[in-house]
Amino acid sequence: MRLLIAIAASLVILPLTPVSPASAAPKDDLVKVVRQVALTKSAGAMAAGMPQVNLNPRTTNSWGFGTVAIPAPRVPNAYPRGWLFVARRDGAKWRVALEGEPAFADLGGTAGILSADERQAFGTSARAEAAISPYDRRTGMRLPYALNQSWRLTGGPHPMSDGVRSSIDLAGGDGRVLAARGGLAYTMCGSGTGWIRVVHDRGFATDYYHLSGNIKANGKKVKEGDFLGNIGNDVSCGGSTTGAHVHFSLRRDNAYVPIDRYAFGKWVISASVGDYNGAAYHGSKRVGVGGLLLNYGGLGFRGGIVDTDGGTILNKRAGPGTSFKVVGTVADGATVTVACSRLGTRHVGRNNYSSNLWNKLTDGTWIADVYLWTGIGDPVNGYCP
Repeated sequence: MRLLIAIAASLVILPLTPVSPASAAPKDDLVKVVRQVALTKSAGAMAAGMPQVNLNPRTTNSWGFGTVAIPAPRVPNAYPRGWLFVARRDGAKWRVALEGEPAFADLGGTAGILSADERQAFGTSARAEAAISPYDRRTGMRLPYALNQSWRLTGGPHPMSDGVRSSIDLAGGDGRVLAARGGLAYTMCGSGTGWIRVVHDRGFATDYYHLSGNIKANGKKVKEGDFLGNIGNDVSCGGSTTGAHVHFSLRRDNAYVPIDRYAFGKWVISASVGDYNGAAYHGSKRVGVGGLLLNYGGLGFRGGIVDTDGGTILNKRAGPGTSFKVVGTVADGATVTVACSRLGTRHVGRNNYSSNLWNKLTDGTWIADVYLWTGIGDPVNGYCP
């Protein structure tokens, strides 16, 4: 059958031969369309083989849903690409949209085969989440393993695909990879093994690749800390490994984003020149590649990590400025909760971050914002009255 492909408004439409409702042909044709959409999306990208399509079991002859992955060559520094997709069959035509396309929200918000949680995550409400400032790096995520375990940072920031240094490599502990935050989990590779994506709130998602013994996920609702799989060497979607680990990636608004300056488990990731290089900071404590990261858990959206930029303690004051008396101290690396904020005297902190914002803590004391990593330069709990 000749394929006629028209791309408009982020939709790909394929004319189909009329079939009876009982026929499996619409689903077969859907697989062909999804493959072509993925190939069009990845024009020019290094790939190995045809796109791998997983039709969600809920797919009907009228509505389609699932994942599609384009495998990478099984060589170092090669990374697969993958998306969720939603499709609707209007008469003799399939309309297919991938994550990141405007039509994905249009179809995702109305697809009857999706759960209420999925319609909220993929529909128009997801567009509202995309309006969150890109400078707001608060995710609420932990590291993808058990609390109080220390795993090794085996690779600093490097890509998953698209050239964006969105990922870090982690290994050690009991080897059990856990969800960094609650969300909806999906299997990405056609084999059903190796790669899990979890779609979270606030427009974020996380990927977990090279897993062994991973869960089978077709929209499974997971909580923070739920088991996803074990560290492994799976390359069902291509790439390579030199030892069992999890390739942990960050996505935002349906695309990979640099993981640099985001925090997980109260460690702020820091990129340096070249893929796989970098470090993580917990306050002033720096751990480079090969070092251990203790999982302290996720940081609340009104919380902060004290970072004295090389010191051991930070003075707490009676008001928002150095003219106010010292009323106590807080240790570097400690977690505090912000009650409200106000402008005061200006200071300069790590990486020459300069600000005159001061934060009032829940114990009534004040510290300068430049010495508190919150993930955003604005007040996390509003200005004080």
